[in-house]
Amino acid sequence: MPIHRILLRAMLLTGSFLGWAGFALADNWPAWRGPEASGHCKDRNLPLKWSPSEKVRWKVPLPAPGNSTPIVWGDRIFLTQATDNGKQRSLWCLDRRDGKLLWQRTIAYPQREPTHETNPYCSASPATDGQRVVVSFGSAGLACYDFEGKQLWHRELGECRHIWGNAASPVLFDNLVFLNFGPGERTFLLAVDRETGKDVWKAEEPDGKFGDKGAAEWIGSWSTPVVANLNGREELIMSWPGAVKSYHPRTGELLWFCKGLDKDKGQGRLVYTSPLVSPQVIVAMAGFGGPYLAIKSGGTGDVTESHRLWRVPSGPQRIGSGVILGQHLYMLNTPGTLQCFELATGKSLWTERAATETWGSLVCADGRLYVTSLEGETVVLAAKPVFEVLSRNSLKERTLASIAVSEGAIFLRTYKHLWCIGP
Repeated sequence: MPIHRILLRAMLLTGSFLGWAGFALADNWPAWRGPEASGHCKDRNLPLKWSPSEKVRWKVPLPAPGNSTPIVWGDRIFLTQATDNGKQRSLWCLDRRDGKLLWQRTIAYPQREPTHETNPYCSASPATDGQRVVVSFGSAGLACYDFEGKQLWHRELGECRHIWGNAASPVLFDNLVFLNFGPGERTFLLAVDRETGKDVWKAEEPDGKFGDKGAAEWIGSWSTPVVANLNGREELIMSWPGAVKSYHPRTGELLWFCKGLDKDKGQGRLVYTSPLVSPQVIVAMAGFGGPYLAIKSGGTGDVTESHRLWRVPSGPQRIGSGVILGQHLYMLNTPGTLQCFELATGKSLWTERAATETWGSLVCADGRLYVTSLEGETVVLAAKPVFEVLSRNSLKERTLASIAVSEGAIFLRTYKHLWCIGP
């Protein structure tokens, strides 16, 4: 076994494989995938079993379908919502106590923007630092509001055109806002000033495509980047079609890249999942039957040969993101199969049917894994390397969104309602 794998396994077994403190308190869910952008949260005593008539604190009707996840800060919930076939794109602010709508701010976009019927407009989740909320409306731009609904700035970034639409969420870090603008012919990673919305840096990603029917090659990334401090170095990590790249978050300098997210054979370079980042290992997964791989942190330049720990050339379709927990990686695939991998080697330990078709991302809390299927059934599993279903909880409403967790409550968006589940 290569020496870097031996050392990695030793770190995992001795318990040095730990997460790091997020910028938000544990009881807030400030952005896509939670306070550390990892799917982990520190909440305990979350509901295990519920139904449409049990442990429902409240539910609020929604005017149209949507895939974005709500975010929570204190007594406020923020949710994106499109109406009028995407011509009206809104940010909602609700009271977490009863779901009452406190305010709504809307940006009109009368032009036609392509998307897919399974990807309604406003699929990006908002992000907050407790003072302001940033939201991406696709072609309608990037906007920032304070907690009372005052618009602080609005940036028009141009058309976002891909046959399947867009979905990447904004990311906040210190005085910066990051956005994966794309996919499509115009694709770039953008950093703007959080106070003004003005450009700080921009990294163009070439070779984007619209994706017409009958296209020679499918290309696109819907991935939301992840910011992490890896062994004293700040990094902004992004999964692109064909490669994983790390940037200096303050300057946009390319720190390293790793090839291998494109298929060995056949068409398609598609990435839907967010990177899974830990102090020692970064995992990236392509969709549409594409590969998945792991990279040892700490490299510079082209790390494909020096730091790539393992690569599996083909996997199931994957839209939701997984979680890293200790020595193991857990991933729920779109067909509803849950997989457990050995993190150090990529070896699949088991694959079990956990749910019906799902787009949701895994959430790990209090020794459990939560994920919701398209049919609206949230499956709760034991967060351990033995397959064990703890409960199945159906709201009987279609959902493509992931859950949010805050102060012992679960917030779940379906195509008809926003639900608050709790004791």
